[in-house]
Amino acid sequence: MARQSKLPKALQPMLATLVDVPFDGRDWVFESKWDGFRIVAAIDKRSVTLYSRNGLIVSDNYMPIAKALEKVRSDAVIDGELVVIDEHGISRFQLLQNALNTAANLRYCVFDVMFMDGKDLRGLPLLERKERLRALLPKDPLLIYSEHLPEHGKRYFREVQKAGLEGIIAKRAQSRYLSGARSKDWLKIKTSRRQEAVVVGFTAPRRTRPYFGALVLAVRDGGAWRYIGHVGTGFSHAMLKDLHAKLWPLRTASSPFKQRVKDEATTTWIKPKLVAEVRFTEWTSAGEMRHPALLGIREDKKPTEVVLEKEARPPK
Repeated sequence: MARQSKLPKALQPMLATLVDVPFDGRDWVFESKWDGFRIVAAIDKRSVTLYSRNGLIVSDNYMPIAKALEKVRSDAVIDGELVVIDEHGISRFQLLQNALNTAANLRYCVFDVMFMDGKDLRGLPLLERKERLRALLPKDPLLIYSEHLPEHGKRYFREVQKAGLEGIIAKRAQSRYLSGARSKDWLKIKTSRRQEAVVVGFTAPRRTRPYFGALVLAVRDGGAWRYIGHVGTGFSHAMLKDLHAKLWPLRTASSPFKQRVKDEATTTWIKPKLVAEVRFTEWTSAGEMRHPALLGIREDKKPTEVVLEKEARPPK
């Protein structure tokens, strides 16, 4: 079971800013955008603690990864992404929903090191930190060093898109590590549109579907909840059952919205505790997701942090 912990500011992961198109740049390097949960690994005398982005200690949930990191010979704090690899070697967020039962395909993809042997490395240039990380990492099939390619982001994006991956991360080669900050020195470019959303309700089941029909989704907007649509696809039977068990204890009497939304007569409202990852095609003029499909429930994000991701322009 995950345990709540107050993650120190120095250990909080650096976050990337979303941009709308890939770009080339001599001062930039490009990495694959891994499709999983962000995990910070703290190694102290070969004792390993795994932290999720929202401060949960999840070491017990992912013991194979913790055991692999015990081979690291230095005390260190490492940043990376916990993923499950499919049969084609591609990380898939959906597979993480059953990660406890698929440990053989679990991987920890590491891309940065913040501290090592008592020294703060965050002020060093990115490429120097990555060199130290590569040297630090033991050989283990569960640990993957995230390779990077210089300069040619457009070409790399096309390759990633063709392979069906989530996207790429662009990083300034000389950038410092800014703990807990969302920076324009790290940029994310996605191959398809995705949005985190908070589940605030569910509709009654229809036809032959059991448990529930669709999830009602919202994001935080100026201290209130903003409706962004319903999602009724992307569920397996097992996911419907598991999600319903999580939804039922969270029932509440009132809607979180000031305005009425569709299907209120058949909606059961819940407390905003669950964060979903949703893929969709575009935003409608009303600010709702078109053709949304559920990818899974995130355990590494706080609902109050879920806002509408706006795409910025890439650097010139």
